[in-house]
Amino acid sequence: MGCDRQKSSIFAPDMSRILAIDYGQKRTGLAVTDPLQIIANGLTTVPTAQLEAFILDYVGREEVERIIVGLPRQNSGEYSENMRRITPFVNRLKKVLPSVPVEMVDERFTSVMAHRTMLEAGLKKKARQDKALVDEISACIILQSYMESRSFGGL
Repeated sequence: MGCDRQKSSIFAPDMSRILAIDYGQKRTGLAVTDPLQIIANGLTTVPTAQLEAFILDYVGREEVERIIVGLPRQNSGEYSENMRRITPFVNRLKKVLPSVPVEMVDERFTSVMAHRTMLEAGLKKKARQDKALVDEISACIILQSYMESRSFGGL
Protein backbone atom coordinates (compact mmCIF):
# COMPACT_ATOMS: atom_id res chain seq x y z
CA MET A 1 0.00 0.00 0.00
CA GLY A 2 1.75 3.20 -1.12
CA CYS A 3 1.34 6.90 -0.60
CA ASP A 4 1.80 8.53 -3.99
CA ARG A 5 2.62 12.12 -4.82
CA GLN A 6 4.17 14.06 -7.66
CA LYS A 7 7.56 15.69 -7.17
CA SER A 8 7.58 19.25 -8.41
CA SER A 9 11.22 19.78 -9.19
CA ILE A 10 12.98 20.55 -12.46
CA PHE A 11 16.39 19.80 -10.98
CA ALA A 12 18.32 16.58 -11.55
CA PRO A 13 16.76 13.90 -9.36
CA ASP A 14 18.53 12.36 -6.42
CA MET A 15 19.17 8.67 -6.83
CA SER A 16 18.84 7.80 -3.18
CA ARG A 17 16.01 6.87 -0.89
CA ILE A 18 14.53 8.42 2.21
CA LEU A 19 13.72 5.91 4.96
CA ALA A 20 10.98 6.64 7.50
CA ILE A 21 10.54 4.99 10.88
CA ASP A 22 7.43 4.71 13.05
CA TYR A 23 9.23 3.55 16.20
CA GLY A 24 7.28 1.39 18.60
CA GLN A 25 8.08 -0.37 21.85
CA LYS A 26 7.54 -3.86 20.38
CA ARG A 27 7.58 -3.38 16.62
CA THR A 28 8.54 -0.63 14.21
CA GLY A 29 6.99 0.29 10.88
CA LEU A 30 9.23 1.32 8.02
CA ALA A 31 8.54 3.15 4.77
CA VAL A 32 10.83 4.23 1.98
CA THR A 33 10.81 6.35 -1.15
CA ASP A 34 11.76 5.14 -4.57
CA PRO A 35 15.29 6.23 -5.65
CA LEU A 36 13.85 9.32 -7.37
CA GLN A 37 12.03 10.29 -4.14
CA ILE A 38 8.68 10.57 -5.89
CA ILE A 39 6.67 7.83 -4.20
CA ALA A 40 6.50 6.75 -0.56
CA ASN A 41 5.77 3.08 0.02
CA GLY A 42 5.46 0.92 3.08
CA LEU A 43 8.59 -1.23 3.40
CA THR A 44 7.97 -3.63 6.29
CA THR A 45 7.48 -3.94 10.03
CA VAL A 46 10.29 -5.37 12.16
CA PRO A 47 10.56 -6.26 15.83
CA THR A 48 12.08 -3.19 17.49
CA ALA A 49 14.80 -5.35 19.05
CA GLN A 50 16.01 -6.10 15.49
CA LEU A 51 15.56 -2.58 14.12
CA GLU A 52 19.17 -1.38 14.20
CA ALA A 53 20.44 -4.53 12.45
CA PHE A 54 17.69 -4.23 9.83
CA ILE A 55 18.52 -0.58 9.13
CA LEU A 56 22.27 -1.22 8.90
CA ASP A 57 21.62 -4.06 6.46
CA TYR A 58 19.20 -1.96 4.41
CA VAL A 59 21.54 1.05 4.24
CA GLY A 60 24.32 -1.33 3.20
CA ARG A 61 22.24 -2.49 0.21
CA GLU A 62 20.43 0.71 -0.75
CA GLU A 63 21.55 4.32 -1.11
CA VAL A 64 19.74 6.18 1.71
CA GLU A 65 19.93 9.98 1.71
CA ARG A 66 18.33 10.47 5.12
CA ILE A 67 16.28 8.81 7.79
CA ILE A 68 13.05 10.31 9.12
CA VAL A 69 11.86 9.24 12.56
CA GLY A 70 8.36 9.91 13.85
CA LEU A 71 8.42 12.39 16.75
CA PRO A 72 5.85 11.23 19.30
CA ARG A 73 3.77 14.07 20.66
CA GLN A 74 0.49 14.15 22.50
CA ASN A 75 -2.37 16.44 21.46
CA SER A 76 -1.08 19.00 23.99
CA GLY A 77 2.26 19.16 22.16
CA GLU A 78 4.10 17.41 25.01
CA TYR A 79 6.29 14.45 24.08
CA SER A 80 4.65 11.10 24.61
CA GLU A 81 6.09 8.42 26.86
CA ASN A 82 7.69 6.69 23.85
CA MET A 83 10.14 9.60 23.47
CA ARG A 84 12.32 8.12 26.24
CA ARG A 85 12.93 5.11 23.97
CA ILE A 86 13.25 7.05 20.72
CA THR A 87 15.92 9.52 21.90
CA PRO A 88 18.56 6.84 22.66
CA PHE A 89 17.67 5.06 19.41
CA VAL A 90 18.12 8.24 17.34
CA ASN A 91 21.41 9.04 19.11
CA ARG A 92 22.67 5.51 18.41
CA LEU A 93 21.59 5.76 14.75
CA LYS A 94 23.51 9.01 14.34
CA LYS A 95 26.58 7.32 15.82
CA VAL A 96 26.51 4.15 13.69
CA LEU A 97 25.49 5.99 10.47
CA PRO A 98 27.24 9.37 10.77
CA SER A 99 26.95 10.12 7.04
CA VAL A 100 23.14 9.73 7.01
CA PRO A 101 21.20 12.68 8.45
CA VAL A 102 18.44 11.72 10.88
CA GLU A 103 15.47 14.06 11.23
CA MET A 104 12.35 13.87 13.35
CA VAL A 105 8.85 14.63 12.06
CA ASP A 106 5.71 15.08 14.15
CA GLU A 107 3.75 11.83 14.07
CA ARG A 108 0.59 12.97 15.83
CA PHE A 109 -2.52 11.32 14.42
CA THR A 110 -0.62 8.95 12.10
CA SER A 111 -2.24 5.88 13.66
CA VAL A 112 -5.67 7.44 13.26
CA MET A 113 -4.86 8.35 9.66
CA ALA A 114 -3.54 4.82 9.02
CA HIS A 115 -6.79 3.28 10.28
CA ARG A 116 -8.80 5.71 8.14
CA THR A 117 -6.67 4.83 5.10
CA MET A 118 -7.25 1.13 5.69
CA LEU A 119 -11.00 1.70 6.04
CA GLU A 120 -11.14 3.80 2.87
CA ALA A 121 -9.12 1.13 1.03
CA GLY A 122 -11.86 -1.35 1.86
CA LEU A 123 -9.76 -3.61 4.07
CA LYS A 124 -11.72 -6.09 6.12
CA LYS A 125 -11.90 -5.72 9.91
CA LYS A 126 -9.32 -8.47 10.50
CA ALA A 127 -6.78 -6.70 8.23
CA ARG A 128 -7.47 -3.37 9.94
CA GLN A 129 -6.63 -4.99 13.30
CA ASP A 130 -3.18 -6.02 12.01
CA LYS A 131 -0.97 -3.77 14.15
CA ALA A 132 2.08 -4.43 11.99
CA LEU A 133 0.21 -3.14 8.93
CA VAL A 134 -0.95 -0.08 10.89
CA ASP A 135 2.69 0.63 11.87
CA GLU A 136 3.88 0.29 8.27
CA ILE A 137 1.14 2.60 6.98
CA SER A 138 1.93 5.06 9.79
CA ALA A 139 5.57 5.12 8.65
CA CYS A 140 4.34 5.81 5.13
CA ILE A 141 2.22 8.71 6.38
CA ILE A 142 5.22 10.13 8.30
CA LEU A 143 7.32 9.90 5.13
CA GLN A 144 4.58 11.42 2.98
CA SER A 145 4.24 14.29 5.45
CA TYR A 146 7.98 14.93 5.32
CA MET A 147 8.04 14.83 1.51
CA GLU A 148 5.10 17.23 1.22
CA SER A 149 6.53 19.72 3.72
CA ARG A 150 9.85 19.67 1.87
CA SER A 151 8.13 20.22 -1.49
CA PHE A 152 6.23 23.21 -0.17
CA GLY A 153 9.26 24.82 1.41
CA GLY A 154 8.47 23.69 4.94
CA LEU A 155 11.89 22.08 5.38
